[in-house]
Amino acid sequence: MKRRVVITGRGAVSPFGRGVSALLENIWQGRSAIQYMPEWLKIEGLCSHLAAPVPDFDFKILPRVQRRTMGKMAIYATLASQEAVRDSGISTELLSSGDLGVAIGSTIGSPSAYEAFYSQYLANNSLRGIKSGEFFKSMGHTCSANVCLALGIRGEQWGPVSACTSSSQAIGLAYILIKAGRQQAMLCGGAEETHPSVTSVFDLLGAGSRQNSHPECACRPFDKDRDGIVCGGGSGVLILEDLESARKRGAKIYGEIVGFGNVTDSGHIANPETLSMERAMKKAMTEAGIAAADIDYVNAHATGTERGDIAESVAIEHVLGSTTPVSSLKGHFGHTLGASGALEIIATLEMMAQQEIIPTRNLTSIDSRCGKIALVTQKQPARLKTILKNNFALGGVNTSLAIRQNILP
Repeated sequence: MKRRVVITGRGAVSPFGRGVSALLENIWQGRSAIQYMPEWLKIEGLCSHLAAPVPDFDFKILPRVQRRTMGKMAIYATLASQEAVRDSGISTELLSSGDLGVAIGSTIGSPSAYEAFYSQYLANNSLRGIKSGEFFKSMGHTCSANVCLALGIRGEQWGPVSACTSSSQAIGLAYILIKAGRQQAMLCGGAEETHPSVTSVFDLLGAGSRQNSHPECACRPFDKDRDGIVCGGGSGVLILEDLESARKRGAKIYGEIVGFGNVTDSGHIANPETLSMERAMKKAMTEAGIAAADIDYVNAHATGTERGDIAESVAIEHVLGSTTPVSSLKGHFGHTLGASGALEIIATLEMMAQQEIIPTRNLTSIDSRCGKIALVTQKQPARLKTILKNNFALGGVNTSLAIRQNILP
């Protein structure tokens, strides 16, 4: 019999600081973490000087022996994982039993580590002075590997690398592994760090926001005056667990994952496709055994780009109609790329707990091309039992997770 999969732990490092409480408090207060990055002015050709970085803190909170192979993103992922473990109350015995695994993704390895390595190597055509730990900071699965080492985890290790869907794919993969009986529990999510090279990718695509003089208003999903993405950093980590295991422990259950859609469009490596977004949502709903009328809210991917916002709006309308409430959290803390799915799910779980929808920040003039769905512009009470969480990525990856609040018998 296939298992049911529930969420029993949450951990976060975000542009609002360390901890889930900092993330949720600032979102509920309607604050923005986006800021102007004057140090990026020295980069010739870079037009977007905006980001939502994690505030500085002392990395020595982790032992030096662990930090030697960690870039910023692996540090964020480790701290978020530790918080999720504490929140869930799972035992150290389960962590090291082999019955708990890890799936934590990112867009790439640490861009700061890449910069440090190639600045030395290319400038001097020499490896002298480069420490061996730099490779472990920059490898694609640096977050999952370092979390396993730091927490003594012996189960399955996965490191999805799919840009903006890295953490949603990690959560979907964890759901599949538990449902299939391969693991009893999983630490899953994603991490990212801000770096001008990451922002430059979107800048070169003409998708990076250039509202440098008004950082708090720069990211405007669904708004007719939007002008692009603002990249952020951090890590979101969830603990997913077999329902029976969670009940035996008396664990607090935040929600149940009931469906996962994960589809590819092969039309264009960068342009979003409405049909594939629809397919992802429909697959999540079909697996969950739910209809359009059962969906109480959609937490949209909506990054503040014209093509992406419009494509997703049309997809939501086609699948759910025009009355289901929809909002995005990118206006609060930017697009945290590989961490976005997990951080946004943490906030969405809180919306379900509070029975309240957080609106899209900076949405003041709805783009009429996005206007056929119920975009939320003010905080509002709502009956939230079942939601969809969308994330889409460059490369044609389209994901949607169906999450239910009430755990049925």
